[in-house]
Amino acid sequence: MITNADAGTSDEETLAVALGVLREKASVEVAKTSNPGELDGVLHRAGGRTVVVAGGDGSLHAVVTALHKRHELAGTTLALLPMGTGNDFARGNDIPLDIEEAARLVLRGEAREVDLIIDETGSVVVNNVHVGVGAQASRKGSKWKSRLGSVGVGKVNLGKLGYPIGALLSAFHPPSWRLRVELDGTVVNDVDRPVLMVAIGNGSNVGGGTELNPDADTEDGLLDVMVSRAVEPSAKLGYVMKLRKGEHDERDDVLSLRGRTVKVSGDEFWLSADGEISGPERSRSWRLEPAAYSMILP
Repeated sequence: MITNADAGTSDEETLAVALGVLREKASVEVAKTSNPGELDGVLHRAGGRTVVVAGGDGSLHAVVTALHKRHELAGTTLALLPMGTGNDFARGNDIPLDIEEAARLVLRGEAREVDLIIDETGSVVVNNVHVGVGAQASRKGSKWKSRLGSVGVGKVNLGKLGYPIGALLSAFHPPSWRLRVELDGTVVNDVDRPVLMVAIGNGSNVGGGTELNPDADTEDGLLDVMVSRAVEPSAKLGYVMKLRKGEHDERDDVLSLRGRTVKVSGDEFWLSADGEISGPERSRSWRLEPAAYSMILP
């Protein structure tokens, strides 16, 4: 089990609950890591055992990235104990958010092959990558996530509201982007048609439960691509309202497509890949690697 060495007291208590369940049926070694070097060392001695990631989407991304760089991803079985703020990969793959139920799934679940997104630099995307207003929302939302992350109302952590708040703030500030979007070599949007955002989903959820690519499935061997052309002020508002309900793909100014490769080019843009912001870029491409590794799922 890999966990964050900087985890707080609350996380330690949650982890203890999960360990209590796991150790009833299995031998568990806990490894705390705080940087890529330590993570690499832990994975080096994993020895074919199931690697349980105790953390959020960022932790899962870090482990998958490290295994990919070591050329060991295909031969490793992963499991996830969702302990992050958003837990979007868990939500999209029906992994229980309750820590005891998630631990029981590690013991009784099925190891199934899941897909992976890889860009032209060799970087991996486990769940979702998006450009345009979505990346702006992540940039702004990260501030709200940190502000609200320690605030709870009952069992609800308000940190997960960071993305929709960021989306609402971003929808009225940035200009549209003139981007060419190519899907499997075919142009599906050209620079003469401005866009609000482009989302490429292996998984369906971002930002703590926002279904950006509602029909995305990590096991179907396809990327789900959403192109929003909602660039007018009233259209932006309508898009944001539908987005929170996961119904934005019903709009006439939203394209929902599927394929294996995607290229985005044109105006300078930032991107958010598994919540990590990077850029600015003028061109970036991604491809799907089907059945790239095994994950214990319901």
